Amino acid sequence: MRFTVLAAALSLSFAAQAKEGMWVPQQLPEIAGPLAQAGLELDPQQLADLTGDPMGAVVALGGCTASFVSPQGLVVTNHHCAYGAIQLNSTPERNLMDIGFNAATMADEVSAGPNARVYVMDRISDVTERMRGAAGDLQGLERQKKLEETQKAIIAECEADAGYRCTVYNFFGGQTYRLFRQIEIRDVRLVYAPPGGVGSFGGDVDNWMWPRHTGDFSFYRAYVGPDGKPAPYSEDNVPFQPNQYLKLADQPLEAGDFVMVAGYPGSTARYALYDEFRAVQDWQYPVVGAHLKALIAMIDAASATNPDIAVKYATTVRGWNNSTKNWDGQLNGFRRTDAAGHKQREEQAVLAWLRSRGREGRAALDAHAQLVRIAADSAKTRERDLVIGQLGNTGLLGNVRSLYRLSIERAKPNAERAQGYQERDLPAFEGGVRQLERRFHPEMEKQLLAYWFAEYLKLPAGQRIPAVDAWIGGNDAAAVARALDAAYASTTLATTDARLALLQSDRAAFESSEDPLAKLAVALMPELLALEDVGRARAGDNNRFRPVYLAAVQDYKRSRGESVYPDANLSLRLTFGNVVGYVPRDGVEHTPFTSIDGLVAKHTGEEPFDAPQALIDTAAAMSAEEKARIPVNFLSDLDITGGNSGSPVLDARGRLVGLAFDGNWESVSSNWVFDPVMTRMISVDHRFMLWVMRDVFPAPRLLEEMGQ
Repeated sequence: MRFTVLAAALSLSFAAQAKEGMWVPQQLPEIAGPLAQAGLELDPQQLADLTGDPMGAVVALGGCTASFVSPQGLVVTNHHCAYGAIQLNSTPERNLMDIGFNAATMADEVSAGPNARVYVMDRISDVTERMRGAAGDLQGLERQKKLEETQKAIIAECEADAGYRCTVYNFFGGQTYRLFRQIEIRDVRLVYAPPGGVGSFGGDVDNWMWPRHTGDFSFYRAYVGPDGKPAPYSEDNVPFQPNQYLKLADQPLEAGDFVMVAGYPGSTARYALYDEFRAVQDWQYPVVGAHLKALIAMIDAASATNPDIAVKYATTVRGWNNSTKNWDGQLNGFRRTDAAGHKQREEQAVLAWLRSRGREGRAALDAHAQLVRIAADSAKTRERDLVIGQLGNTGLLGNVRSLYRLSIERAKPNAERAQGYQERDLPAFEGGVRQLERRFHPEMEKQLLAYWFAEYLKLPAGQRIPAVDAWIGGNDAAAVARALDAAYASTTLATTDARLALLQSDRAAFESSEDPLAKLAVALMPELLALEDVGRARAGDNNRFRPVYLAAVQDYKRSRGESVYPDANLSLRLTFGNVVGYVPRDGVEHTPFTSIDGLVAKHTGEEPFDAPQALIDTAAAMSAEEKARIPVNFLSDLDITGGNSGSPVLDARGRLVGLAFDGNWESVSSNWVFDPVMTRMISVDHRFMLWVMRDVFPAPRLLEEMGQ
């Protein structure tokens, strides 16, 4: 397979100081020197072949990364990446999040959910000329509409062959566009998940922390139709046979060894403006984070007396806890590293350099001024935009709201529908409907909605929505409670069958409905659409001005010999470095490996430090030498972020040595300002995974399948 090389378009240069950089794979031959210096034994050109060994084994899950580890479609990823599937198959009586899951045979492997996906890379092509040519000199909403129109046309052409999912990614704000075509495997099954006392050991207490002792791994299997093509779940389906799968390392990983990670990191903002950084530091993380913490407390309180709520909202709470702790860590890192001062000084240096260039720097200076304006505009109504956007954003009302929007879009030709509401997206809508009943509870949803309605009532009268005010029927908490109680008592949309019928409903049917939740969705929609258009207009202007300014930033960095790589955007990247500890503060040194003895020492028998008794007993029967050969987790100085969870950690020969699952507390602020001294990646060691599967929660079938 032939792939277009990005390196020429990105014009790279490199800094010698640290392993900074989430590199587009095609760039790797041009950084052969740093890779060899770090210890890579493979030819970097081999890593640029995305269908070869080992890159062809790396897959996306849509928010996480995974990899094939057998010729029968066995996929390994993090326990927390499979948590939604584990939760979906759990009940209060058989809670797989606690007891784990271990399919005795392939026939016992269970669906990971109707929306679970495995995306296998097929090809990448350059569509820059087509995208940039379509946008021309347009600005604002018109520019964004043209970009979306062109992108949808490119995707439709790419997906003309059934079984593929295509995505257009932009780099450096729209300087370059690449089309990724991936095989979309739609039948994904849960195969193995260790008990929660292994997969989630340490819970939120240890999240983002070192030392760590978490067995954060689980297994899926990818299935396809009997003809070998992607198909929905069916008992007749057969395991997918990948062209590549990873082999487990046969040499022990040690301190100083080379490691690399291939994965799909979600988002970084290292080229963001100072004003954009301040909006996050001063508002999003502290203000939105406080809202999330309040919601978590509400669910935790309800879960204490209702195990059904605890099971149904486990995935939601876990995600919110992860976000809030991450944001708190970033705020701490911002203070520790003076990130605001760094961003401001860096930006002012670029602007001064541009001014020194006279006429050559004028376009970039003008573009910078426009980006500052856009940031200021978006801050003016951010509190209101947050509250309106959160009214019915999840649960039953969220499902109804999205189905109403679908009815609006379905009245249009497919090519003219909003992204996310085209024919290609209908399976996801149906999946969302089918799995909702396992992820929502009416009493809990009413509490969450009451919280956001209370915030809505605080808005100035001029920022309120008359139709929503009429739905509430009052101006205080008592009116909200009455409206919600009445709505959830009388709605006819709480069943899966009722909502499946809405998949075919037209807009008129929604707008004439007497169902109270349908009425609320209809009341909210005009304002939601207006907010969406405002955001699209800003996106259009961003697309016009950001590439101009970032080109200047790249030139400035290259003039100083600094690294130039694009921010993370959920596209495939590779990062590399070495196994190494760090010194977080004076007098404290963190070593790069943790041990089974360390895990046992943490064990209290109470959540979240409640290792299974089988683990404790097995460890007690082992010699010190045996335990020393089985590290639990390890540190390395790789540059990763959210989306890399589940990424395979490979050694110098491309063999699997572990799975990335976290970063250390001191590194989370590196999404904005990279810290080469403190940034570390936390991984589960494959030797611990094998030990658990052999001696603690045995899975001999899978071990044999992986050649162990």
